[in-house]
Amino acid sequence: MVEPSFAERSVINHRDYLTNGLIVTSVATNVTDTDVLTADGRRISYDYLVIATGHMDLVPVTKPERLHQYKADNQKIQSADSILIVGGGPTGVELAGEIVTDFPDKKVTLVHKGPRLLEFIGAKASDKALRWLKSRKVEVKLEQAVDLNSTTSVYKTSTGETIKADCHFLCAGKPLASSWLNETILKTNLDGNGRLMVDEHLRVKGRRNVFAIGDITDIPELKQGFLAQKHAMVVAKNLKLLMSGSKESKMGKYECGSATALVSLGRKDAVAQFPFATISGCLPGLLKSKDLFVGKTRKNMGLQP
Repeated sequence: MVEPSFAERSVINHRDYLTNGLIVTSVATNVTDTDVLTADGRRISYDYLVIATGHMDLVPVTKPERLHQYKADNQKIQSADSILIVGGGPTGVELAGEIVTDFPDKKVTLVHKGPRLLEFIGAKASDKALRWLKSRKVEVKLEQAVDLNSTTSVYKTSTGETIKADCHFLCAGKPLASSWLNETILKTNLDGNGRLMVDEHLRVKGRRNVFAIGDITDIPELKQGFLAQKHAMVVAKNLKLLMSGSKESKMGKYECGSATALVSLGRKDAVAQFPFATISGCLPGLLKSKDLFVGKTRKNMGLQP
């Protein structure tokens, strides 16, 4: 959104790397013991099923449409003198950091309903991120919600304050993409939060041939992309083992990840939480802020970095 040209490398068509498989672009509507049904009328049979629907994210389907959206968002940023960001999680903090780095003269206000930024990690990391944003003149308002239905450039908060902004970006958490499972054979496998309950092998509890990975699982850990990748590695290993006829006792187990997190702050800085320490500045920035792991991800997919 801040640098649209960056999206050309970061938005990847699945067909670019998944060259030995069938890709169906549709919405899954039902699961039976043998098939997955889709909104376009397909019935896809399976021996093993992996559910990885994560959170709902209403983004354009095709790469050209996605790139067009990023360019449109960039135009909003460039033409605005003041910008409101709603949500103090990693997305909101990173967006605010990039905007004030590239456009230091713009007035940026960040509103978060929680008591501190980056609530998914420790307070020390939250404080470091808050100090960094304030040092760049970002106005941060905590424990407030915002009415985004304004027809003018004035937004009201839950405490009665008013915020003037030429545009806004909603960076709040998205709901789980699991409600469709309530009408399937897996409805009894969901916990009270709508997450699929899995065992140590990432197999849906009570199911021998259904696995789940990513945000939709009930694993008590930070919901981050690199952990979803670790889930995928375990499940891929277990699927290969099962399909080769090996004993289930040899299946790999998933161990919960440690409380590690890395949040970019502009182009060069970042705040990092490791099990042994929390640091901020250019050193953790070297790990992520340069290209947000896009080069590494492309290389892992067999694509040109």
